[in-house]
Amino acid sequence: MKITEYVIPLGSDGRRRTYHKRLQNNIIEFVVQYELFIEGRWYPMVRYDTSHGFAHKDILTFSGDVTKYELPFADYNLALTFAEKDLKENWLRYRENFLKGVNGK
Repeated sequence: MKITEYVIPLGSDGRRRTYHKRLQNNIIEFVVQYELFIEGRWYPMVRYDTSHGFAHKDILTFSGDVTKYELPFADYNLALTFAEKDLKENWLRYRENFLKGVNGK
C-alpha cells in the first residue's frame, strides 16, 4: 500500500491538501480539501473524500454548515481525478462564495 500526501498553494491565502491511499493501481481512500487562511487559522471550504464509504463532496461555510453531495463515481480513481480537476479549475469561485459568509468581506 502506498500513501501520498502533498499541499499545493492556491492564491496568496489558500491551499489544496491532498491525501490518498493506493493499493496497486487502485485508490482505496482519499481526501482533497481546499482551505483558506483567515485571521491566523485554516478554514476548510470544499472537501472531497471517501469517508462514510462513498466518494462525496462537502461544501462548508464559515459558520460551520456543511452540504454533502454524493459523487457519481463508484471508482475512486475517477473520483480523485475529478476532485483535483474541480478544485484546480474552480478554487476562485469557491473562495468568493466562502468569503460571503465571513464578517466584513
